[in-house]
Parts: sequence; C-alpha cells; structure tokens
Amino acid sequence: MGFFDGLRGGRAADFDSGSAATNAIELTRRHQQVSLTKQDAATGHLRINLAWRMRTSDFDQNQRSSLFRHPFKALRPPEVLGHGQSMVNVDLDLGCLYELMDGTKGVVQPLGGYLGDVNAPPYIKLSGDDRFGSASGETMYINLDHREAIKRLLVFVYIYDRTPAFDRTHAIVTLYPSNGPRIEIGLDERHPQARSCAVVMIENVKDELLVRREVKFVYGFQGELDRLYGWGLTWGRGYKTKVER
Repeated sequence: MGFFDGLRGGRAADFDSGSAATNAIELTRRHQQVSLTKQDAATGHLRINLAWRMRTSDFDQNQRSSLFRHPFKALRPPEVLGHGQSMVNVDLDLGCLYELMDGTKGVVQPLGGYLGDVNAPPYIKLSGDDRFGSASGETMYINLDHREAIKRLLVFVYIYDRTPAFDRTHAIVTLYPSNGPRIEIGLDERHPQARSCAVVMIENVKDELLVRREVKFVYGFQGELDRLYGWGLTWGRGYKTKVER
C-alpha cells in the first residue's frame, strides 16, 4: 500500500507529520537560514503547508469609498462576503523542484498531476490542492529518512489561473519538522504582476540539511524558476487534475 492510500479513510491524523510546537522560527531577510541537522530534525517526515487569505485592506478600502459616497449605508447591517469572483480567481499552488544525488531531476506539483511518492524517489508527496485558501491549505510531505538521496529541493508557490494576484493575498509557507519548532516564511511583499515565487531551498551540504529562505518573485511560471536556479528541465503546457486529500 502506498503512502497516499494511507491518508484516505480518515487516517491522515495518524501520519507522523511533524511537531505542533507553539514556538516558531521565522525566516526573514536578516535571518535567512536554519539547519535541520543541528536541531536534530533531519529525520522523519517534514510537512510543508501553504495557507493564504485575501488581504482585507482591499475590501476595507472599497467599503470606505462606498460609505463616503453613500453615508446612509452605515446604518445598514454589514454584508457577509463569500467567495466572490475576486477570491475564486486567486488559486495558489504549492510545488517543489527536486534534484537527487544520482542526478535525477523533476517537479512535484498539482499541474500535470505530478504528485510524487514519499516512500520512493523523489521522496516527496503532495497531498492536497486547496483552491480557496482555507485553514488547511495545501500540504506536501518530504521523507527525510532518505535525506542522503536528496541534493536540493526548491519549494515554490505559483498562481494557476491567469490573474496575477500575489498582492491581493497574504500567504505563508510553514515547515513542520519531526522535532523542534516549526519554520515560517511569509510572502508579504507586493508583486502585483508576479505569477510564481521561489519560497525556500532545502539543501544537503556536506551531510547537513539546510533550510534557506529565498522569496524570489518572478513574472513567469515554473520554467522561469528553473532558469533562475539552473534546473535544466524541459517545460510544456500542463493541466491541473483533481487531487484527493
């Protein structure tokens, strides 16, 4: 039975997916790197989660403008905002470019149905595709018990549809190691035309597993990230398939 089969039927809670420690390490421009090896967290399953929400400032600004033109609206009950067109168009996806020690290279992502495998190369598995930014978000698992086979992993986020909207979302990528505090990388910079963002690099350097903040926005898609980091893959048009949880 494969790993993904074990997540079905309500068994996901039994999966060893990292610590729920209350403290966290935030990777910033000033503090860009942390060693999983030195934290005794370079084994087990590393869980990586992407979650996002709409920036409320955009809605607040529209509301203030409306009240200025129509002051009597302030006396009406507030409207409950659901997933409007502006929200539905924001579809952030989590992906990972990988390079193994034997030279194997590839990608794990919802687009094209490249979902990976946690018990066999590339030892990465994507388990969810959230198109609305709910609390659970999207999750990826990396099997660090096979860290000796991993050379480098680039975790990235991209916008699937044709509407660049990183400036309309507040996104955060969180790494949950098997031991120690979680590691957080916020995507708070405003890049209205960007379609992809290299978030974090996980690299095996002389048997030490390092996590380094990247947060580099690009205006293209995975092919541009590939060129930026020298992966050397061949890219074509891909289509998203339904990903079960």
